[in-house]
Order: sequence, then structure tokens, then C-alpha cells
Amino acid sequence: MLMTRGVSDAFLAVSASASSRSPAPPALATGRRLFSSLLPPSSSLSSSNRHFGPRRRLGRWSSTMAARAAAQRLENVDELIDSVETFLFDCDGVIWKGDKLIDGVPGTLDMLRSKGKRLVFVTNNSTKSRKQYGKKFETLGLSVTEEEIFASSFAAAAYLRSIDFPKDKKVYVIGEDGILKELELAGYQYLGGPEDGAKKIELKPGFLMEHDHNVGAVVVGFDRYFNYYKVQYGTLCIRENPGCIFIATNRDAVTHLTDAQEWAGGGSMVGAICGSTQREPLVVGKPSTFMMDYLANKFGILKSQICMVGDRLDTDILFGQNGGCKTLLVLSGVTSLQMLQSPSNSIQPDFYTNKISDLVTLKAAAV
Repeated sequence: MLMTRGVSDAFLAVSASASSRSPAPPALATGRRLFSSLLPPSSSLSSSNRHFGPRRRLGRWSSTMAARAAAQRLENVDELIDSVETFLFDCDGVIWKGDKLIDGVPGTLDMLRSKGKRLVFVTNNSTKSRKQYGKKFETLGLSVTEEEIFASSFAAAAYLRSIDFPKDKKVYVIGEDGILKELELAGYQYLGGPEDGAKKIELKPGFLMEHDHNVGAVVVGFDRYFNYYKVQYGTLCIRENPGCIFIATNRDAVTHLTDAQEWAGGGSMVGAICGSTQREPLVVGKPSTFMMDYLANKFGILKSQICMVGDRLDTDILFGQNGGCKTLLVLSGVTSLQMLQSPSNSIQPDFYTNKISDLVTLKAAAV
């Protein structure tokens, strides 16, 4: 099913300063600056890839990180709170697990707001749009505005805007409703998504699967309707459509669909397309700093005044470190203390604690 809709002038407005050396228009200059956050330091965006981006493999972020001192257990809460103006929170494993709110979250958020701190919720989960996430926060009894929510579904649409992706091109989606809604809000034509989950391929002698040659981007996110039809369709678009971009919302190995166990994450879907295309994706979610750069521009935030709070070392904490922020690991999600302190782990946050409500309990204990 093909959908498109207009987008308001205010959507995805990103401040841009024109280069004195380049004749590129402001929108393209902004796109190049934001796009650079997706690439290793040595990479650059050539003019030949203005719309479709280079087919460069993303750098292994951890290999560029300098050795860090071992993480400190959080003790001086006031010092941390006073040192930053914005807290970025991951959601799964930090705010909730599945559909269950983690103990102490409402009081912690209220305390930080009372101190004038800006709160932003940054999630790699692409199954919902920002509006849909707003409803989930509301259902859990949390007052959070749409402007405070940045999901990787939104980041995918934001990235396409930042590179001036042509509106006459289409996007094939391997993912769920959140990606479709954000693409629709951005005014992009799309096909795929949950609707293709029921489609099957009947392999007969001489059968050739057709695909839309006007697809200029394939976006892959977490997809509970993942099947062989989608793998083949996305593969054909990426391999046979000239300049087709391969975008991943994230490469998370696991996710929290329920609070009972971990479930295979979006990285498993992305990995299948990597295998069939022999291409690496452009990752717009954490640990890529695309969302960090977007937030810094949108709110006018100094990255040194941000604290990233998350439960994953290789996404949340690396995301904060890549962006030059303070980092706080909570042990309420994927990462255990044993994993953090393992000799094989090279990613060390500035601080760690059991859960975000420790910001309140430790503060009270210090009085």
C-alpha cells in the first residue's frame, strides 16, 4: 500500500549555517553536517551522494574510543544533577520493561523537573511514532510531551529530510507502524511494513519476483511481521536500484517486549538484510550521534551539559560518549554489574547505579 501526505513547514526544521566556501544551499549544508555523525571521522559526503548517501560501512565506534577509567558507583547525586541542564533517558530497561513501569520513575522525573532540568526520552525502538509513544507514557501515568520524545522511527524520517531525499522516490519499510507514521508525517511515499507480513512467495520454476524500481531507500527496524518476502523485496531494492540507501533504525541484539525475558531485537532483522545484500546500513539510532546532533540543534543544548542515562553499554552509553556527554548506566535493564566490570568490556560510563530512582533515594540519604 502506497501512502503520502503533506508535511507542515515546521516539521524537522533544523538550524543551518551556509558555508562561506561552498555554494550548497542551507538545507544541504545541514544535511551534510548531520549526516557526518553517521560516519567514521575520516568519512565525508561527496556531492555525488547528495541524495542517496555513500555506501560506506559505519565505523566500529568502540574502536575509536580512548581507554576510560572504570565506572564509578553514583554517590554524589547533587554534583551530577547540578553539572548538567538536560537528561536524556532511554526507555526500555530504564523507564519501563515491556508495559510495566519501573519502580520510582514518576518521583524521579518530578524531582528533576522541579530543579529545572530538561528531560528528553530517546529510544531505539521504532515500532511506535512519537505520538504513539506519548500515549504509552500517558497510559503509564507519566506526563511527557511529544516534543520530548525521540524514537528511531522519527530519526529515520529526519535523516531522509536532512539529505534532501527526493519526494518522488519511495521508501520500502521492513518494520512496524511507527516508521510508517513518521514517514507519512514527513511527506514521503512508502510501501511495505506490517501489510507485507502476510505475503508469501510461491517458488515455481522460472519465477522472478518483481519490485518497484522507484524505491530509493530501504528502512529496516524491529519487525514482528518479518518474513522471507520482505527479505527478498528489500534485497532486490538495495542491490538493483541505483543509489538505493540501506537505513537501519538500530542494531540492538535484544529488546524488552515483556518483563519476563529478553527478546530478539531489531539487529536480527538488520542482520538478515546485511547478509543478503553484503551491505552495511546507515544507522540512525543509538550509538550513532545523529539524534544527539539533531537534539543539540533543536534545543540549543551544549553537549557537555547533557547526561545520557541508559541500560545498554554498546548503544546508550556509547551514544553519550560519542556525543561528548556525561553518562550514567542503570542496572535495571540489559546490563548487569558483572557485565560492566568484565575485563572484556571496554565501554565504561562515568557513573553507574541500580535504577534511576536512586537519584532520589541517594539524594535523600545524603541529607
